[in-house]
Amino acid sequence: MIADKNVLITGGTGSVGRLLTHRLLDRDPNVIRIFDQSEPGLAALKAELNDDRCRFLAGNVRDTDRLARAVDGIDIVIHTAAMKHVDICEYNPFEAVKTNVMGLQNLIDASIDAGVKRFVFTSSDKAVNPANTMGTTKLLGEKLVTAANKYSGEHDIRLASVRFGNVINSSKSVIPVFREQIKQGGPVTLTDPRMTRFFLTYEDVADLVVGAMEYTEGGEVFVQRMDAIRIEDLAEAMIETLAPQFSHDPKDIEIQQTGRRMAETFHEEIMTEREITRTIENDSLYAVPPEQASEKGYLTHDGIKEFEPVDEIVHSSKDAEKLTREEIVALLQSESQGGIIQ
Repeated sequence: MIADKNVLITGGTGSVGRLLTHRLLDRDPNVIRIFDQSEPGLAALKAELNDDRCRFLAGNVRDTDRLARAVDGIDIVIHTAAMKHVDICEYNPFEAVKTNVMGLQNLIDASIDAGVKRFVFTSSDKAVNPANTMGTTKLLGEKLVTAANKYSGEHDIRLASVRFGNVINSSKSVIPVFREQIKQGGPVTLTDPRMTRFFLTYEDVADLVVGAMEYTEGGEVFVQRMDAIRIEDLAEAMIETLAPQFSHDPKDIEIQQTGRRMAETFHEEIMTEREITRTIENDSLYAVPPEQASEKGYLTHDGIKEFEPVDEIVHSSKDAEKLTREEIVALLQSESQGGIIQ
């Protein structure tokens, strides 16, 4: 799927974009164009990669002319560029819509016109029953991507979304925040001890995106099976493990409850009850096909080879089995190359 292809990754200097760039370079692409509005981020990633298959494009997804140039000659588009912080989106909803919705629409149009073959949109589990602006824009983004499979007309393009939770050690994960607080001797700030979240490793995210490219028939939302963690357990496990490395006694580091932030949810969900009724699965992925309708000409879906109807899904982090503290430490240590536990 990737070998000898031309790939565009938007938001390529962010945590997920950088991860995907590294992983896809191992699959022998012809070229990867890394598109981002951050000039310092592009410069840093260029120095980090030092790979002549990479191109570093400065631009913004709100700029249709720049996108048209960026997708010219591209086979595969992976769209990670977005406003992703819940509180910032809540305070700046107009800007979130411009980037997360209108920017996505711009990229879809440019990709169709350029003859792109595969398009993967990175959504969020916050798109499920959204309680905030960020989640709402991601849900609308999924709807745009699904509808684009019909909107594209005779163009040979397949578009799909991937939906996932927090990525271990990403820039918007609590883990780097907790690590820095522990390094300073505390306190570790916790909004509410009842909070639970789904987490994936970087490898999980790469497998999810590549799986969506390979399996999509057009219009699905793909979801990776994810581990659930109680955030209080995460904080305690990190204190126990990291405090001695920073010459602190774990007993001296307090957990300070700060109260829930604006638009923050207690738990996360991977899909709605309505979606569960049509979800199919293979060994590692769930796929939610487009919802069927009786109107003539609506986007239909005949299933995916090797995917079967689900038997059971635990769709909320509230109800999912939680990792123990020992399992959390083992997970963090497995990701230690990213600087979490070292």
